Amino acid sequence: MKTGTMLTGKVRGWRSVMCLVALATLCLAAPAFSEEKTAAAPKADGAAASAQKPSDEEMMKQMMALAELNDNHKLLAQMAGSWDYTIKMWMDPDPKAPPTESKGTAVRKAIMDGRYFEADVAGKIPMPGPDGKMMEMDFKGRALEGYDNVKKKFVSTWADNMATGIMMSEGTYDAATKTFTFTAEAEMMPGMPMKIREVIKLVDNDHHTFDWYDNSRGTEAKTMEISYTRKK
Repeated sequence: MKTGTMLTGKVRGWRSVMCLVALATLCLAAPAFSEEKTAAAPKADGAAASAQKPSDEEMMKQMMALAELNDNHKLLAQMAGSWDYTIKMWMDPDPKAPPTESKGTAVRKAIMDGRYFEADVAGKIPMPGPDGKMMEMDFKGRALEGYDNVKKKFVSTWADNMATGIMMSEGTYDAATKTFTFTAEAEMMPGMPMKIREVIKLVDNDHHTFDWYDNSRGTEAKTMEISYTRKK
């Protein structure tokens, strides 16, 4: 769903190319209990501890259930296929400046029996050359998308030839508006973190759109939009 979607996240201004660096931080927080010396909590005996822990058979059954496909994977399957896209990028910080436009193709296919979807993107991206004049550069990107039954969220990774990092994002789906919303964090330059919001709308079986927002200019602003049309 993000096929080609991150490529303007790599571009900010006319003098630099954004390097997206994955920020995959897992925060595990354990509840803290206060313990008074005069009223220490009794320790659970072995039998009680065993009763709280699921058996190996129960754990295996749960693991198998969590590996099952569901309607969320079917949502992702709707975007499988070959696509042409047109992209608009607002690289100039001047809000009145017109966007740059380019085109490309995206191919998304199911892997591992539909648990994940692999997307390959190819296109051209306008960038300033050594002399300051605009020139087209080849762009290639790859996404891996899925729905995590444990987190109950859509998940995605992105990598391309304009950087060396891997971007990771998580999202939800609103059935009423047929819209995915993903969030992520990245560093365009060392010490300059940026928050990202991506909105993907399923228009119909042959069309979907993607809008990219980030706060690289201080406040959140839309800096890219992509329109996808399924190839006949």
